[in-house]
Amino acid sequence: MTTRTLAEWLDHQSSLHPAAMDFGLARMHEMLRRLGLERGRERVITVGGTNGKGSVTATIAALGQAAGRSVGLYQSPHLVRYQERIRINGAEIDDDFLCAVFARIEAARGDLPLTYFEFGTLAAFVAFRARDLDLWVLEVGLGGRLDAVNALDPDCGVVVSISLDHVDYLGSDVSGIGREKAGIFRLGRPAILGSLAMPESVAAHGRAIGAAVYRLGHEFQSHREGTTHDYLGLATTLTGLPAPRLAGNAQYGNTATALAALESIGELPSRDAVIAGLGQVALTGRYQVLPGPVEWVFDVAHNEGSAEVLTETLIERRGTGRTVFVVGMLVDKDAARVAGILRPAVHAEDLLLTVTLDGDRGRRGEELAAQWSACFTAPVRSAGSVESGCVEAQSQTQAGDRVVVFGSFHTVAPALAWYHARA
Repeated sequence: MTTRTLAEWLDHQSSLHPAAMDFGLARMHEMLRRLGLERGRERVITVGGTNGKGSVTATIAALGQAAGRSVGLYQSPHLVRYQERIRINGAEIDDDFLCAVFARIEAARGDLPLTYFEFGTLAAFVAFRARDLDLWVLEVGLGGRLDAVNALDPDCGVVVSISLDHVDYLGSDVSGIGREKAGIFRLGRPAILGSLAMPESVAAHGRAIGAAVYRLGHEFQSHREGTTHDYLGLATTLTGLPAPRLAGNAQYGNTATALAALESIGELPSRDAVIAGLGQVALTGRYQVLPGPVEWVFDVAHNEGSAEVLTETLIERRGTGRTVFVVGMLVDKDAARVAGILRPAVHAEDLLLTVTLDGDRGRRGEELAAQWSACFTAPVRSAGSVESGCVEAQSQTQAGDRVVVFGSFHTVAPALAWYHARA
């Protein structure tokens, strides 16, 4: 086989299936058989939900490492580099190793038409097994029941939150979406529910299949006291824990959810290890703050649930300066609802710059500006591309102000690249 570069491998994977998404587990199960990836000694935690998956998976991985476990973390999508999706003990997967993993999958694939996401998911599994890792932390891509990640039986399934998103694929009500995402639960194994506002359908599905259901606010809790918080767990209490490193009130519940998942499989670290692990949690593009005279905030919030969390955090962390927003959204997101949620965080002296996202699902900045102009007392205007919006935001700010870039992975990724490439 001709040696391919990483870019060539990714192009190749995009050509293997006629559809970008083709839900179902038959191809994955066949590939697991061909690759000899039946379950081994590793512990597997699979995390799904609408919002918060990235925060919870990153927290579980950091806690596992702090406890001395070797940890594989699989997340998607990536923001800047594909290698962000697969991390081994906190480090992005090495290019040469990743290409070797891709070659092994290709040799086993034959003429099986894998999707891009299936190929990448298999790559994480192969890499983690090759490194004989203790703990695999897997983030569901979309949905749960039929997502490629769900081909591997987890020791614990986590659903972080449920809200309306991807309605074309998952349904138009939270109960149905909840049942779909609860498809990662397994008979006799822990099912962790990480939201106080979880639809009943999630717990009901867990009980119906005989999973051991543990709910935030019931079987485990997080209690915040000033700058510290307590974890009131399934059988363990940890008091005086430091504030989560990730910003926002939602992170207290996310931290408790991560701790409950580990506790449920007998992997809860010591208090000292928990404190150390919480200090190591990092997640690109989820209320990621880059400080300076002008603070830049990058957040992939793109639906109603994540907009609520973003709005709450923006209000809590507002300083004395103005805020300039750079926002780009896809056409299948409810931009009007997001605007209504965001409104309390936008002051009259602020500025909203709408940008155009490319691709079939991209929304034009002019369209978003026209829709949002009536929603805010602050001025709203189109700024062209993401990069152009960032340049204009920079020109409109002074020391003490902040820039908030949000609305989509497709907005935050080029904005981060622009920010880091500045002279």
